[in-house]
Amino acid sequence: MEIYSIVLIAIGGTLLFEGLIWAIFPSASRKMYVQIFDQLDDRSLHFGGLASVVLGIILIGFTVT
Repeated sequence: MEIYSIVLIAIGGTLLFEGLIWAIFPSASRKMYVQIFDQLDDRSLHFGGLASVVLGIILIGFTVT
């Protein structure tokens, strides 16, 4: 299987599960997001984003090599 196929499957799976949550529980999802983002300050969001980027780079690196 080529890397492009794996990437497309991973992106498709992410969209599938994220979409299912919003399609089945829209009100609960909205409330959860509001509660989470009201509690987090900008520094925490920056750290979480940076951690996601680093983890993504590591996972991609392991997949490609």
